[in-house]
Amino acid sequence: MASHMPVNHSLRPLYRLLALLTGLFVLAFGVLGFLESQGDPLFEAGGARALGLRTNPALAYACLGAGVLVLLATLVGHNLDRLVNTWIGAAFLIAGTAMLALMNTEHNVLNFTLASCIAAYAVGSVLLTAGMYVRVARR
Repeated sequence: MASHMPVNHSLRPLYRLLALLTGLFVLAFGVLGFLESQGDPLFEAGGARALGLRTNPALAYACLGAGVLVLLATLVGHNLDRLVNTWIGAAFLIAGTAMLALMNTEHNVLNFTLASCIAAYAVGSVLLTAGMYVRVARR
């Protein structure tokens, strides 16, 4: 499968920029979510909001970690960004799907709403696409 991925794609800088901006969004959501939900129980389905999306401390911590990883990998490059963007993008898509299925149950531990699921799909799609097109040839 890896042989079918483009190498040294001409739009690689654009995809790296999109990954960087997406990482900044996820990091900003994590920081604001942490500040808004400070003092709440880890998995509470409360009313804390960040950037228009509901959050809780568990989701804020997860987004902080994901945002930092994406930013660091994008800044380092050297195909590390391809690996990180692909896996974190897939994780966002899986989390969005799982939380969509669990949204109206007591198992909604990340305090997701439909808007949160759509945002997770958007972030996952951008990162997964960026992961496919930022590969560089080894020298």
